[in-house]
Parts: sequence; structure tokens; C-alpha cells
Amino acid sequence: MGSVKDRGIRIAIDRGGTFTDCVGNFGGEDIVIKLLSEDPANYSDAPLEGIRRIMSHFLGREIPRGEPLDTAKIDSIRMGTTVATNALLERKGEKIAMVVTRGFKDCLVIGNQSRPKIFDLAIRKPEVLYSTVVEVDERVTLEDYAEDPTRHATKVDVRAGTAEAKTAELVMGLSGEAVRILQRPERETIHRELQQVFDSGIKSIAVCLMHAYTFPDHEAMVGEIAREIGFQHISLSHELIPMIKLVSRATSVCADAYLTPAIKKYIAGFQQGFAGGLGTSGVKEKGARGARCEFMQSDGGLVDVDKFTGLKAILSGPAGGVVGYAITSYDENTKIPVIGFDMGGTSTDVSRYGEGRYDHTFETTTAGVTIQSPQLDINTVAAGGGSMLFFRNGLFVVGPDSAGAHPGPACYRKGGPATVTDANFFLGRLLPEFFPKIFGKNEDEGLDLEASKKAIQALADQIESETGKKMSIDEVAYGFLTVANEAMTRPIRSITEAKGHDSSKHRLASFGGAGGQHAVAIAESLGIKQILVHRYSSVLSAYGMALADVVDERQEPDSKVWQAEGEAVNELKSKMDGLKEKSRQALHDQGFEDCEIVFEEYLNMRYRGTESALMIIKPSGEGAEGEWDFGKAFVKHHRYEFGFTLDDRDIIVDDVRVRGIGKSFRYDEKTVDEQLKTVTRQEVTAQKQHSQAKVFFEGGRLDTPIYKLGDLAVGDVVKGPAMLADGTQTIVVTPKSTALVLETHVVIDIQRDGEKDRSSDQGEREVDPIMLSIFGHRFMAIAEQMGRALQKTSVSTNVKERLDFSCAIFDATGGLVANAPHLPVHLGSMSTCVRRQAEIWKGRLKKGDVIISNHPSYGGTHLPDITLLMPAFDEAGEKILFYAASRAHHADIGGITAGSMPPHSRELFQEGAAIKSEKLVSEGKFDEARVTELLYTEPAKHPGCSGTRCLADNINDLRAQVSANQKGISLIEGLIAEYGEDTVQFYMVAIQANAELQVRNLLKSVSKRFQGAPLFAVDYMDDGSPIKLRITIDADKGEAVFDFAGTGPEVYGNINAPEAVSYSAIIYTLRCMISEDIPLNQGCLRPITVKIPPQSLLSPSDNAAVVGGNVLTSQRVTDVIFKAFEACAASQGDCNNLTFGFGGNVVGEKEVKGFGYYETIAGGSGAGPDWEGTDGVHTHMTNTRITDSEVFERRYPVLLREFSIRAGSGGRGQHRGGDGVVRDIEFRIPVQVSILSERRVHHPYGMAGGEDAACGLNLWVRKVQKASWERSLKRLQSAEGKEEEQGDEDVEFEERRINLGAKNSAPMKAGDRIIINTPGGGGWGRVGQEKVAARKADPTEAWRKGSHAAREDSALQA
Repeated sequence: MGSVKDRGIRIAIDRGGTFTDCVGNFGGEDIVIKLLSEDPANYSDAPLEGIRRIMSHFLGREIPRGEPLDTAKIDSIRMGTTVATNALLERKGEKIAMVVTRGFKDCLVIGNQSRPKIFDLAIRKPEVLYSTVVEVDERVTLEDYAEDPTRHATKVDVRAGTAEAKTAELVMGLSGEAVRILQRPERETIHRELQQVFDSGIKSIAVCLMHAYTFPDHEAMVGEIAREIGFQHISLSHELIPMIKLVSRATSVCADAYLTPAIKKYIAGFQQGFAGGLGTSGVKEKGARGARCEFMQSDGGLVDVDKFTGLKAILSGPAGGVVGYAITSYDENTKIPVIGFDMGGTSTDVSRYGEGRYDHTFETTTAGVTIQSPQLDINTVAAGGGSMLFFRNGLFVVGPDSAGAHPGPACYRKGGPATVTDANFFLGRLLPEFFPKIFGKNEDEGLDLEASKKAIQALADQIESETGKKMSIDEVAYGFLTVANEAMTRPIRSITEAKGHDSSKHRLASFGGAGGQHAVAIAESLGIKQILVHRYSSVLSAYGMALADVVDERQEPDSKVWQAEGEAVNELKSKMDGLKEKSRQALHDQGFEDCEIVFEEYLNMRYRGTESALMIIKPSGEGAEGEWDFGKAFVKHHRYEFGFTLDDRDIIVDDVRVRGIGKSFRYDEKTVDEQLKTVTRQEVTAQKQHSQAKVFFEGGRLDTPIYKLGDLAVGDVVKGPAMLADGTQTIVVTPKSTALVLETHVVIDIQRDGEKDRSSDQGEREVDPIMLSIFGHRFMAIAEQMGRALQKTSVSTNVKERLDFSCAIFDATGGLVANAPHLPVHLGSMSTCVRRQAEIWKGRLKKGDVIISNHPSYGGTHLPDITLLMPAFDEAGEKILFYAASRAHHADIGGITAGSMPPHSRELFQEGAAIKSEKLVSEGKFDEARVTELLYTEPAKHPGCSGTRCLADNINDLRAQVSANQKGISLIEGLIAEYGEDTVQFYMVAIQANAELQVRNLLKSVSKRFQGAPLFAVDYMDDGSPIKLRITIDADKGEAVFDFAGTGPEVYGNINAPEAVSYSAIIYTLRCMISEDIPLNQGCLRPITVKIPPQSLLSPSDNAAVVGGNVLTSQRVTDVIFKAFEACAASQGDCNNLTFGFGGNVVGEKEVKGFGYYETIAGGSGAGPDWEGTDGVHTHMTNTRITDSEVFERRYPVLLREFSIRAGSGGRGQHRGGDGVVRDIEFRIPVQVSILSERRVHHPYGMAGGEDAACGLNLWVRKVQKASWERSLKRLQSAEGKEEEQGDEDVEFEERRINLGAKNSAPMKAGDRIIINTPGGGGWGRVGQEKVAARKADPTEAWRKGSHAAREDSALQA
């Protein structure tokens, strides 16, 4: 390390959850100190203790504890801290109030309305951070809307923030959009309400008003009043994160107000330990006696101690590790990208560094809180060494539960459970002589091998008793490690590939205490050939802080259409220059000179009509023009990440961002690639061997030499098997790998394995539970990666943002093998479709063919859900081995209304294109002409119907579905190449048998609970149609008959549900009641016989309308099954499908360009025997997200008056049902509005004595002419010629609220509103009974979600 200003001791510290790592440097010498983060018996603050020890070492005298440390001897202190993360996890931040626009007090309770885990009946959403909410009577909205076919843009001269803006009705916002001021806030009212909050003891507030990112004036006024009152901390959303999205901004501003006071308190205590000042202000005040003090932010940059805030502190510690490996492992010349693999005791984090810059994400979730702020893209993929081991349902399961530090793994001598650490220890992969002796009663004993053996033996005994298979302790321990590695590899692969990167083209940088034991296995799985382990890998986060730069981030919103030259680009340049100037000034204030400051300049860009914005760095082109060619750079990046471009669409600039970097230190070491060129390799000599141990590798225990890292010289080559260790880490070198020691790193090269288990003796073959667990992961990973490919390459909002799709793989008969649980309503229904198509095309399909179908009689659910399936053949191309299929909801496929979800359809043709079975792709050739015919021409032949209103989107999404299927095929072909066709086929069957066994066990336990009696339930659709179910269980066999006899006949309406929908409901409900992760496949349905009466609404005729069956009847079938099992009270039982828009191409009429919008709206979830219902959440058969309120108003001509919890709508009981929501939308232009809903007549039921929930209610608020007898008389007289009409000046209008019923469509005028009150969930147990609800801890709560959250959240779960 070299320094710009060489002076005193340089100190870098990472205060982690368990250990605090300190790196000190003075006069070219480094010292590393590792100490416990909490050790109150010896010291009060670990970082202060670390600094004391470093200073004692360099100054040559023992500084007594408690003596203030002399900052004159210190050049700089750099720190990463978990203070913010811990406060968030433990909910121990400051008590805060949130100030928000009236109508949005519950915006954070509802969030994006999706539930985190789709199979949890006890839905757990993160708790909000605020204690109280103040709603402000103020409102602004955007004047224009993005979906306007005329692209009208209002020009305004008055700018936000000026004196004129205080009286103007129209103002130009910071983003360049015209803002209409509808209501200005009253100072006195706000002052009074905030004073009450202050008087109640709350001293920190978070302010987030609608559209404040572009019009901050009202927020600034609230901030001013709060300062006058004396609030100690005020977070204003427009200052922190001036980006669109109300919910993300509100969560972020609340996190800042909640955490910053905790951080300031910690820093104040830390500063008291020094004699002299800290930070820029300390240096200015104290001169030579002051020391620079900087904290690591979540974005990988340092910031002065005085400017460190809660919002930027959440990834403070892990960010140092990313900076550490990025600087030490990446070579600017070879440009080989690096995947960071940080495996510690409690979690395993993954990140990526490539193209010479950090991967940032701008919206991510940590500890249940979604933050909108630049952060390094760090994803937790698993627990760490403390992951607990289980044998459940015939499968090896690792984590996510962790043993933590207390009691810790079994070998820690505290009676802990079997963990990954125990498995490594027992197999000889952890060396007790290198571990500190800090265990046992007196904390002076080493690790306990016997305890590990005993814990794993117990698992071996369990496996034998449950499966009859006898396995040695070695085999069991190694099996768990193999499954742990597979569980970690799955998300790593999908995270890298989701952004268009190939994981095998990377190096793996391993760090953290447990990384070295797993790095080779992880790299092999990912196809990576080289691993880099830095000499400071166990303290790399602290080392990274020492190498990091000071960063100042600035950002402003925009809305311009990109043009390579002209006024728009000049305005963007001017905005960028203004931000650079502010950033430069901030870095000057921290002591940097111009020669030490560099800038990264970004534009946040997206195609019009999409929400997938990409942060594009300024291209390094030739001359001034090439440098500003952001447009070309965006198109190139979009093609790389998403696989396509939309050349006919405008490119919109959403934000202008500047990252000012103060270069403070430089890294002087040679890069790995430079060292590899010059190093002289020599085989390690036998004398350097420290000891030998019998270590278990695949196939058995081998005599394995152990080397101390400190004894090895540069150039030493160690062939596997071997173990390299020092006091902080152990590196396992497997038999097929080689380690090379460099000055800075150990480099491990991996030799590729050939094929694995190719045994084809199917007759006597036994199911190996380890292989079964691995194939369970592999099959699910394939379905997940298909989902990634589909989301990545799709165009429509429905697929890309709302995630309304599913992907799955099927065996040769069409039986489901693995279905990534995207949407429950698709779970069991795709198999019906695949089976039918497999029969139709038997013997007629070739490699590269793709079949398209959406018809309800052919396994479809409703017409917008289009299914594509593709066969995979054996090597000879003769036999079909399996199918890959994808189903996606297309935003429009024609029919009588925009959005293809008509509330009044009576016949199938009115709902759009109906495709029974067609070949979309023949031997790789996509038939676009036929698709156009099917989707655009044919639907318009029917009376009153239009063809699809978005053909281009349909074609693009169909191509995305094809590429998702191709991805699935190639991944299974890879699996066959690795394990052999027979093995893959064998475990395809075995994994289905495993799921079948779990369902049989569930049915047996249910039969016992009901003492063998049949189960019965009935519920009603709003039109009175009954859905009846009788379940009889054969307890000996674990089989059941689901008989729907007595269900109502087919309806002349659209609530008919194809048979496939009932299968989806059954597979979903069974999976919920098993309440553990089991493979989702055809095996789940094998023990079930389903009897659906022909000609009923659950088995409709070919041409019956079905659009409501998929979204409404499916929910009622689910309610009926849960009612029969007495599993929980009813949830809202509805999707509340709202569509609005105008335009279309009805035959015989002129085509009108317009738009269509579709959303589903949350309600209440049902309570259960040990849980309360949840407010404002999607339940059961759907889990799609809602468009953010600000984005909604930007894209469409609407004003969202209210989106809040409908208090009291949940059923009362021992456990209360969840409340529904109120969604009040005013239309600003005339549009056709349609609502398709249920539970407007029949209440969601309570259970076990709990009360029913409130029904939903759909209201049309419109102005109608006031009637009076005098006016009627005048009209009459006028008509008779007795008196002339005096004009309309005395015409009065009144506001009327008209009940639309459950299903209706209305032409609404400008100013009309629709208010949707959604149903609540039923209550459980009698009112007054003692509650037994318990909030179960989520072991993944502390995991860092990175970009995985934005793409996955609730969509792709194992």
C-alpha cells in the first residue's frame, strides 16, 4: 500500500457479527489482529481495542485500556460496521414518525402486495419501522402520461423550488416533467400535527410525499417546520434518493431516520476514546493532532465520519470484502471477471467484479427492508459453517437454519446441533491444531471431534430407520457437504446468468473463514477453472477498507427522450456538470485536491413502456462526441443483458448520476496475472510438510499432507490432495487440483472431471438419498433458470415486472418433474396441457420444434396464458426423453375488451385468440406469419372483437418463451452428459416417488386427525353456483378421492374453470399443508383421484367463457379444499381484476391507437390455529405485484386518491383475519373501465368459531345531473311551447356512488372514480379465546438480497 500523504499509522477495521478484524500499516509493515466483537469482560468496544493493540505494537509500548488514544500518531482510521444492520435486524433503531401524503398512510404495510413465501399460510411480511404516521393534506400529480399515443408534452416555464412555484398551478419538476399542484399544504396544520408527535417523545421523522422526487417544495416545507419544532433528525426523501417509486423511497427514508441516530450515537461513543479530533472537521480544528476517519458505505466507497448515515451503512462490512478482492484479484489487462465467494460462520455472500467497475444495484432488501440507494450487488446464497443439517422427507437438507455462535456447531462443546462445520471437521477438512482453544466450560479446550461424530451418527441412524439404507458416518457427512455445495451453487449460477454473464468464464475469489473448505467444489460445479485465495483472505473486508476510495454520490431525476445531439443532450450535460461541481466541492471539503478526484458519470436509461432501467456509464469513445454516445452504449448493454433491443421505441433518461471518487491510496502489488507470468514454479519439498491426516474425499479417506501457509515459499506447487492452513483459514486442495503459492495469493487450478455415476443397472438400483437431494436441486435449478431466461428476454410489463409466468420440465409422458413455483395457479395445470399435446403430436415432432396452445379444453387455464412446449430427444434424435414448457400471461390477445379480461364474456371467442395445438417453431424456424394470423387476424373475425392490441409484445414474449424452453433443454442435456441418460431418468422417477410419499404421509395424518371420517365442504360463487367437495381418505394406503359431485352446472358467463385449474388448486393446497420444502411434481397428485362432474362449471364445454375461472373460481376451489381440511379461515378469495384503457382494431371500424392496463389487487389473508391473518396481501392462487403509485400516475392518465388498508374488514376471532384494501382511482380522461371480481355477495368464511370477513364492494363515483320537479316541469312546459328554455345555467350536478357489482364495465368520464374495497380474511377461533399466535423466526431475515431481490423476491423460490 502506498499513500498520497505518508504520515502516521494507517488503520482499517471491519466490525463483523462475530469477529472484528483489524489491519494496521506503518512504515511498510502490516499487522493483522482478530478479536471478538463482543467481549464485555475485557473491553467495551472492539474497534477501539483493536486500535489500542495496533498502536501499542507500532509505538513499542503497552497503552493501558481506558487511556485516550493519541490521534497525532494516526494518519487515518477506516471502518466498516454492522451497527446499522444489527439495529435493523433487532429492530433497535430510533423511534420515528413517517410523514406522507394523505391516502397513503399504509403504503409500506401493503408494499408491492406480494407475499414473501407463496406456500406459507401464515404470511409474514416485514414489520414497518415507524411508530406513527402523519398524513399531510397536499397533492401534486404529473400533467402528462407516458402511454399517451399522441406523446403530448406540456411546456411550463415556472420551475420547482422558485418563488413563482408557490402560486402556480403548473410547475416544471426537476425531472423535466410538468407537475400539476392540486392541493398545497397548510403550515399551521402541519405544525400542529408535528408538534403533537414531538411532544409524544418522537424526535426523528421521515418525510416522503407523492412525486417529491421531481417536486420537492412541499417536502422542503415540512422539513423547515420540523426544524423549527426541534426534531433532532429529519430525513427528506428528495434529498436522500430523488428517484421515482413512492414505496421504495418511503422505506429508504424511514430506514435512514431509524438508523442514523443509532449510528451517530455509536460514533459519538467511539470518538470519546481519542485525545484529538477525528474526521475532516477534527483535522481542521486540531491540525496535526487530528486524524482522518472514514466509514465504508454500502456502495463500496468511504465517507467522512461526519457524513456517515443509516441509509448508506447497511452493507458497510461486506462492502469492504468486495473492494478487497476487486482490487487484489482483478487485472485491468487480462480483464478476467471475478466472482467473490465469502463464506463465514453465519452466512455465505456472493458478488461479482468485472469490466473494471463495481456492480451496483439500486433497489434491494436487507432484514426485510427494501432500500433504494446505490449499493454493491451482494447476495446471501446460504448460511455459513453454522448451517444445520437435517434429514427430512427422504432428502438431505442443509440450512437455512443456523446454529449461530450460541450454541454453535456440535464441536463447540455447547450441545449444539450437527452443522456444515461438524461435517468438515469429522472428514478431516478442519484442523483442530490450527483452531484457538477457546471452548468448553473454562474456555481452554479445543474442538470436540466426538461431539461431531455423535451428531452425524444420529443422522445416519435416522436415515437407516426411515429408508432402510445403511450409510457410514463418512458417507453421511460427505453427502451433506455435497448437498450444501449444490444449494450454494444454484443461486450463484442464476445471479450471474441473470445479468447475461457465463459463470464458467470467471475466476472464484474465496475469502471468509470457511471459504477455503468449499471453494474447489463450488468452482467445479460452476465450471470455473481457477480459484484465488488472498494471503489476507480471512480479514479481506478490513484489508479492502485500507485500499478503498472516498466516494461522493449525487443524483437527479430526469424524463427526457434520448437524442444524440441537440437541446436534450445539452441539458443533460449541463445537469451532469452541476452534479460534478457539487461532488467536487464535497471532496474538496474532505481534503482532496483536483488531481486526486475522478468522476464516473451515468445515465439511468430504459425503453419507453418498460420499467427495466439500466445504469449506463459514460462510454470512453473518441473525442467529445464519442464520449457522450450513451444511446449506443444503452442499446449494446440492453442486448447483452436482456438478449434483444426495441429499435422502434424511444429511449428515456430517468436519472443523471455522478460518482465522485477521491483517490487516497494506491495498490502497489503486482496483479495475479503478472505474477503468474514471472513466477518460477517448484514442487513443494517433503520437509515443508507440517503433518499428515486421513481426509475424506470422494471415494474414501486419503493420506493427505498438511502444510502451514507460512512455511511455503513463492513458487511452491502443492498437488492435491493437500491441506494448507494458518491460524485463520484452511484451504482444501482436492485430488484433482493443484495449488501454487504467489506473493499475494494462493492460486488453485482445477482439472475437469469426466462423467459421474453412469450405472445403468435399473433393475436392482437403489435410490441414493444424497443423489436424490442433488437431483432435486438440479431439476429445480433448471426450472428456475428457465424462469430467469424468460424474465430476462421478455418485453411486456406483465412478464418482466409483474412476473406473471411459470416454467417447468416434464418427463416423456408429460408428468411434471420440476416446476419453479412462480404462480400457484400454473402449478399442476401445465401437466394436463403437456400430456394432451404429447398425445396429439406423438411420432410427429422433430428436434427444434415448439408447440403453442392456450385452449382450455387442451390443458389451458384462460386464454391470456399461452403455453409453449419443446421436446428433448436422445442423442440419436429418435426418442423423446422429456419436455420443457413455459406459460406466460400475455397482456392482450384480442377479444371484446382491451386486456382480454372481459367481465361480461359469455362465449370463449369474446376473450381473444383460442389456440388448440399449433406448431410455432419447426426445426428451429419461428413462424411469425402464423402467429400474426392466430393472434391478430382470426380473433377480429368474430362479432365485436378485436385482434391483439399489442402484437409486437406478443411476438417478443413468445420468442422469450422459446429461448426459456431452449435453456431448459440445453441444461438437461448437460445433466445427461454429466451423469448419463439412465441415471437422470432414474432420478426423474425417484424424485416423483419422493413427493408422492410426502403426500401419502400427509393424508394418513389427516385421516388420523379426523378419525377416518370423510371431509366435506361447500362454498358459493357470487352468482349462487355451489362448489362442493367430499374427500374420502384410505388411511392404510395414504390415498384420497377428491369428489366435486354437486358442484353447479356450466355458467353462461366466464367463471367456468377448466379441469386443469382444479388440479392446480389441489397441488397448491397439499404443498401448503405439508409446510416443508418438497419437490413439486406429478408425484404429489399420484395418491389423489379427482372426480369432476361432467358439464359442471369445473369441466366446461369447448366454447364456454373461462377468463374468470382462472382468477376467481380457482380461488374458491382453494377455499373449499382448505375448508374441508379445516386448515385455515378463508382468505379474500379473489384477485380483483381491474382493466382500463381505450382503442382497438374491431373489423369494420377505424383502428384507434390507445392503451390497456391490467392489475390485480390485494386483500386480507385468513387466520389460522396459530397465526393472525395479514393485511393487504395477495393470497393463494396469485402473487403478482402492484405498480408503484408514482409509476402508475406517470404511465397512465389517473390520480390515485387512496391506497390503504380497509380497517375492520378482516373477520374477528381468537386470531383476527387480515384486512382488505381500499383503492380509489380517479380518471383524468374518458376510458372504458372493467372490474372482474368475487366475494361481493358471499363472505370469506371464518373457521373454528371465527367470524366471517367483510365482502368486497366496487363503487363508481360519478357526477350526475341533479333532478328536481321544478326543472322537470320547466322542460315539460318548454316541450309544449308554453315557455322558452332559459338555458342551462341553473343545472346542478351531484356526486353519486353507484355499486358496480362484482363484474361490470363502464365508460368513465374525466373526473369519474372507481373505488375498489377488497374483501378481508376470515377469523379463526371464538372472540375472546386466548391467542396462541406466534411469529416464527425466519432464518433468512438477515440475508443480503442484492439484485436477486428485485428479480426474485417472491417469484423464484425453492
